[in-house]
Amino acid sequence: MDAKIVGWGHTRFGALKDKSFEDLIIDAAREALDHAGLSPGDVDAIWLGHFNNGLVPDAFGSSLVLGLDPAMRFIPATRVENACASGSAAIYAARDAIRSGRVRRALVVGAEKMTDRDTKGVTEALAGASYQAEEAGVSFPQIFARFAQSYFQAYGDQSAALAGIAAKNHKAALDNPLAHLQKDLGFAACNTISDKNPMIASPLRMTDCSLVSDGAAAMVMVADDLVGDFPRAVGFRAAVQMNDVLPMSQRDLTELTAAKHTFAAAFAEAGISVEDLDLAEVHDCFTIAELLIYEAMGLAPKGQGGRLVKDGVTARGGRLPVNLSGGLKAKGHPVGASGVSMHVLAARQVTGSADAMQVPGAQLAAVFNMGGSGVANYCSILEAVA
Repeated sequence: MDAKIVGWGHTRFGALKDKSFEDLIIDAAREALDHAGLSPGDVDAIWLGHFNNGLVPDAFGSSLVLGLDPAMRFIPATRVENACASGSAAIYAARDAIRSGRVRRALVVGAEKMTDRDTKGVTEALAGASYQAEEAGVSFPQIFARFAQSYFQAYGDQSAALAGIAAKNHKAALDNPLAHLQKDLGFAACNTISDKNPMIASPLRMTDCSLVSDGAAAMVMVADDLVGDFPRAVGFRAAVQMNDVLPMSQRDLTELTAAKHTFAAAFAEAGISVEDLDLAEVHDCFTIAELLIYEAMGLAPKGQGGRLVKDGVTARGGRLPVNLSGGLKAKGHPVGASGVSMHVLAARQVTGSADAMQVPGAQLAAVFNMGGSGVANYCSILEAVA
């Protein structure tokens, strides 16, 4: 027995000042339930992916139940946290419960409300996902700048490649009405240090960093013997989680080593290679992360990921389009929502319902979500079920 995705919902991402944390959860959950054709009382269990760490005071998983519908009052709800991979962690927990036979219908929601805090507050909250014994007081831009510095030292200045990734993702976001920033910044602006694009943590500029966003996404998953009751279903051809050691001092910072192993295991489980994929939604918290993920999935040899950007391989119409949603870079990165959002948008692709983002004839989509400095790694291969 396995779990199938049969419904989904997705709020707009952005600075949603008129929406509370609970509003976001309710909006995404209701849309997912409506899409699946279920009532709230049909759900056996709920999982909420939510990083928080001070971003939303007094936020608990119970808010999902209390705010949605009285019919869900006595349904078990569990909050799941695994840094920026909290959404994927919630999905995998729900899938495990369905595979065990304990749950038949599950609701998964990923949500975050970030813009009520100032930049300093958000930076401090996110830094809590780093290894405090070595990285206390170090921000995540500084952490990923270390990856970029190591990579540049080994393979030369890749600033233009990073600018190309940023420009690609911002252009893609024009086709995503749910994206936080729907603006084509262009390569030149992304590749220039200016008042509008200052250096944040050398060599990462502002355009190399993902957005601080509010938003939520949700999915309904059911046991596969129930699929006939629903008009659509998306299956997990593979779902793999792997962790790396926390201390960056013990890792090769010219690559995302655990990501490489996670992709390899997912491809083996799915019985495919990277060449079989039609698209990928990956964790571009910083542009250097997307570059390293290209190499982790085997799309380019180590040190040559930048060539993919220059040749348009990962752009719309390329051999493997990456982050046609705009990615975390332009779609936005409400931390707990990101993993669920990636799965929702990939599910839309393989069911031919991605609208302007659609890859014609897409059958296989990879989703890669990670938490911390490449520590928590989740890779799903999704396909539509006939």
